[in-house]
Amino acid sequence: MDRRELADFLRSRRERISPADVGLPAGPRRRTPGLRREEVAQLAYISTEYYTRLEQGRAPCPSREVLSGLARALRLSDPERAHLHHLAGAPPAPPAGPSREVRQSILDLLHRLPQAAATVLTASFEVIAWNDLAAALMEDFSATPRRDRNLVRRVFLGPHRDGHRLFGVSDADRFATQSAQRLRATVARYPDDPELAELVRDLLAGSARFRELWESHDVSAEPTLVKTFRHPQVGPITVNCDVLDITDRDQRVIIYTAEPGSPSEQALRLLSVIGTQRMAVG
Repeated sequence: MDRRELADFLRSRRERISPADVGLPAGPRRRTPGLRREEVAQLAYISTEYYTRLEQGRAPCPSREVLSGLARALRLSDPERAHLHHLAGAPPAPPAGPSREVRQSILDLLHRLPQAAATVLTASFEVIAWNDLAAALMEDFSATPRRDRNLVRRVFLGPHRDGHRLFGVSDADRFATQSAQRLRATVARYPDDPELAELVRDLLAGSARFRELWESHDVSAEPTLVKTFRHPQVGPITVNCDVLDITDRDQRVIIYTAEPGSPSEQALRLLSVIGTQRMAVG
């Protein structure tokens, strides 16, 4: 524990926050910038005396619970939160399971791609964000139960709507193999996540093919660069698949684009107009 660096860091973070930032009145007699020590202590649910000793470099090592409260009270970013833990000699514990929180900048990116279908996947293959064109190409994920938004579950266990596996993609078998291999690596990273454990149990119980792949212990998977969706309204759409890794959240952004001037590009443009509504049959 680096008491002096911790004290200086806490003081610098406290002084940059205005009372209005945390819903407190400024008051006429405030002499120092930022929050008062007692205000930080109140927001972090610790005693003012203990927080004061932290800023003076005289306190014992704070617990992880105290550090979490301080990070919340001081509105620390993810890198700042990790720095706080390291200064206190208590490196942040790894997350129990794959993160489902998507950064606002990534959500903004999805909606700035009107001619591309884009989704965000967790490390366990759950679709946690999407843009309008992705919903039109695959399905309206907002109307889909969270359980059915997991693509590994979908490809092995269904539901297979319109008689097609996984939105009618041409590489469903290849995706099944790749996803099983990636899932094994994910389980190794999050061995204590109950949702992951339940997912694997369901897949082992419900799919002989998944059991075969799981028992092979393979963890490498080559990316798919091109695939074709069999869309029920506009027909086949062939798209390029590009993946952006969000390493700090262990997430991936999947971007589907069609070749310029191709029939598939025209089909995507049509989908961007009709959205998730079913086309009228004449």
